[in-house]
Amino acid sequence: MKNKDINNISKDIMWKATVLCDSAYDGIFFYAVKTTGIFCRPSCKSRVPNSDNVSFFSNATEAQKAGYRPCKRCRPDLKSVTTYDPFKLVVKETMEFIEDNYGQTILLDELATVVGISGFHLNRLFKERTGYTPRLHLEKVRINKAKELLLTTTLNSTEVGYQIGYQSISSFYNAFKRNTGLSPYQFRVNMTANHQ
Repeated sequence: MKNKDINNISKDIMWKATVLCDSAYDGIFFYAVKTTGIFCRPSCKSRVPNSDNVSFFSNATEAQKAGYRPCKRCRPDLKSVTTYDPFKLVVKETMEFIEDNYGQTILLDELATVVGISGFHLNRLFKERTGYTPRLHLEKVRINKAKELLLTTTLNSTEVGYQIGYQSISSFYNAFKRNTGLSPYQFRVNMTANHQ
């Protein structure tokens, strides 16, 4: 594929590659969206633009000369696709946001807005990369914090549950048991007994 040149590829094929996020065309052409002023690699997972607003360029320099800015997700301004993995950054930003805000109510759509992709795409991507959903990551972070609080403070189980962001104590107990096999009380008793 790499020996092809944009002049030998029809607009229909480039459009189809754009819609399908086909990485086989990365480096062969770039597409730019008039309404956003941004240009991307064909493999970019950003929302599919309206075809009337799309222009194609054979290289990043041409797109920039035409007044387009490089996409922050697919970084078409970098020479090699392998040097930059936009999804690694999305997963990292998602994890950091969850770890910094675990005590708050975090909705998937809010999280998706923070990292700049749709909730559906974030859920799928996060699961592909980590093996679990953002919601399960939030639960793991909260339960780890709960274990720490149970062992280092005198807060009771209910107080710990509220402190780590659960709105309902039964939800906290169920999540804790799912992750540890114990109730918060049993965990504290067992761990305290083991350290004496």
